[in-house]
Amino acid sequence: MIYNLYDIADTIEQVTSDKRGKFEKWMDGALDWIVAKGILLILTLIFLFIGGKLIKLFLKIFKRAFERRNLSQSVAGFLISFMRILMYALLFISAAALMGFQVTSFVTLLGVSGMTIGFGLQGSLANLAGGFLILILKPFDVGDYIIENSTKMEGTVIGIDIFYTKLRTVDNRIVVIPNGSMSNTSIINVSKLGERIVEVRVGIAYDEDMKKTKEVLSEAAASNSYAMENKPVECYVDALQDSSVLFLVRFWVKPSDYLSARWSAIEDIKRRLDEEGITIPFNQLDVHVKDGQK
Repeated sequence: MIYNLYDIADTIEQVTSDKRGKFEKWMDGALDWIVAKGILLILTLIFLFIGGKLIKLFLKIFKRAFERRNLSQSVAGFLISFMRILMYALLFISAAALMGFQVTSFVTLLGVSGMTIGFGLQGSLANLAGGFLILILKPFDVGDYIIENSTKMEGTVIGIDIFYTKLRTVDNRIVVIPNGSMSNTSIINVSKLGERIVEVRVGIAYDEDMKKTKEVLSEAAASNSYAMENKPVECYVDALQDSSVLFLVRFWVKPSDYLSARWSAIEDIKRRLDEEGITIPFNQLDVHVKDGQK
C-alpha cells in the first residue's frame, strides 16, 4: 500500500513537471513573440508618426497651390478633405502590412466595392472627373462669359462646383450644366482675351453709292459709345445678294458691353442710313386680281 502511494506521488510529480515544462516553453515563446512584435510595433508607430507628419506637409503644399490658383474655399476644402482621406487610408493599410497582417484580401474587397459603387455612380463620377479637369486646366473662370456648344447654352459663369457649373443668362436665368458634359465638349470663352468684335450686317440697294455707304456705316460704328477708341472700325462688302449688296461692319468692345453695343449699333446704323437717304431693300409681293374670276 505504501509502495503504491509512492508510485502515485512520483506520477503526480512527473505530470506536474511536464506541465511546468510546457508552460515554461509557452511563456518563452510568448515572450519571444512579444519582443519581436514589440519591436515591430514600435517601428510601425514610428512609421505612422512620420507618415502623419508627411501627410500634413503635403496637405499644406496643396492648400497653398490651390490658394495661388484662386480656387473657391468650398472646392479647395473638398479637394483637401478627399486627399486627406485617401492618404491616411494608404498610410494605415501600409502600417497593417508592416505589422504582418494580410491586406491583400482587404485591398481586393475594396477594389471590388469600388468597382460596384463606380458602376452605380457612373454619371456622378464622370461629373466629378470633369470638375477636376475644369479646376486644373481652368478653361474658364467665375465671371467669364462662355458658350457651351453641345446645347448652345451661354451665359456668365457664377459658380464652378465639383459636379456642376452654373451660368447666368442675359435674361437672368440660372443654368446648371454637369461638368461631365462640360469637359467633353468644346467651350467658347468669350471673355478670356478681354476684347470682343461686334459684327453688324446690313443689305443696301444696288443703285446706292458704295463709297458713301461705307463712310456712313463706318461713322455710325465709330460713334458708338461702347466702341474701343484704340481699335479700328472695319467696313466691307460681305456678299452680293439677289436684291441687295450686303455690307459688314465690325468694331471692338469689352465683352461685358457686347449685347448693348450691338443693339445700339443696329439702331444707329438704321438712323444714319435714313438721314442720308440710303435705301435698305426689302422683299415685296405684287398681287394681281382678275375681274370676273373666282
